[in-house]
Amino acid sequence: MENNPPVHIRTISEYHKLCGLPKPEHPLISLINREEVKHTGSISLILDFYSISVKRDETAKFRYGQQEYDFDEGIMFFIAPNQVYGKIETGESSSMKKSGWMLLIHPDFFWNTPLSKKISQYEFFDYAVHEALFLSEKEENVIETIVCQIRQEYQSNIDKFSKNIVVSHIENLLSYAERFYHRQFITREKAHHQLLEKFEIFLNNYFNNDDLVVKGLPTVLLIAQTLNVSPKYLGNLVKILTGKNVHQHIHNKLINKAKEKLSTTDLTVSEISFQLGFEHLQSFSKLFKRKTNLSPLEFKRSFN
Repeated sequence: MENNPPVHIRTISEYHKLCGLPKPEHPLISLINREEVKHTGSISLILDFYSISVKRDETAKFRYGQQEYDFDEGIMFFIAPNQVYGKIETGESSSMKKSGWMLLIHPDFFWNTPLSKKISQYEFFDYAVHEALFLSEKEENVIETIVCQIRQEYQSNIDKFSKNIVVSHIENLLSYAERFYHRQFITREKAHHQLLEKFEIFLNNYFNNDDLVVKGLPTVLLIAQTLNVSPKYLGNLVKILTGKNVHQHIHNKLINKAKEKLSTTDLTVSEISFQLGFEHLQSFSKLFKRKTNLSPLEFKRSFN
């Protein structure tokens, strides 16, 4: 798998063919039972459509980008178009019973519906695979009820009402997923607070060395890559658990560092601004005053 380029799947029909399935009943949407998938082996994919799936009791590793992740329990995850992901079969996979489902939706299916624009607001489509949604039994029952409604409509005769009904079920599914992710940020307390601790350590180290002068303020992308999470997942986790977004934490750390330098050194405001990674003194002064209601010079004079 590592030596082969990803297989680009442009249509849902192509995906059905890859999995050894008959053609989909609709060219732009398909609901697949995982136990019917005949394809085995390792493969890396790029899809031109959305994938929402739940898997259970399957011994396999999933790859997202260049990393591999193990899943030994039922999980739900979301793949947006043009993301690279894949599955690596283990030696036990061929004898394991696969269960769960996959909902495949081409973006064109949402054309002229509220979800055509709204779907971009569901940030879990940008999460990495290891940031999947671990459903409780009660939550999974809720999801399964909605999927049954989609399956029922999908397998019925298509009429002028079908598309809007299916889209409304999909929107309902995504709304519940958003709610359950919010729960997961809170209930998986140990893992997420460990991540917050690493986030704090990163900021402390970054602001205590010369990185600010060389690189400027840290970006959300840089922090997320360092902590091995996706930017959207990091942003949502920090916001839910602390009430502040990542940029606010960065700015607060910056202001604290500025206060330290203004109150304990003989450096000029201009020199401090440069050490904190600002190209223009005016930008530093504006941010400092917005955060403290004092200009840097006024704050410095208060200690003389």
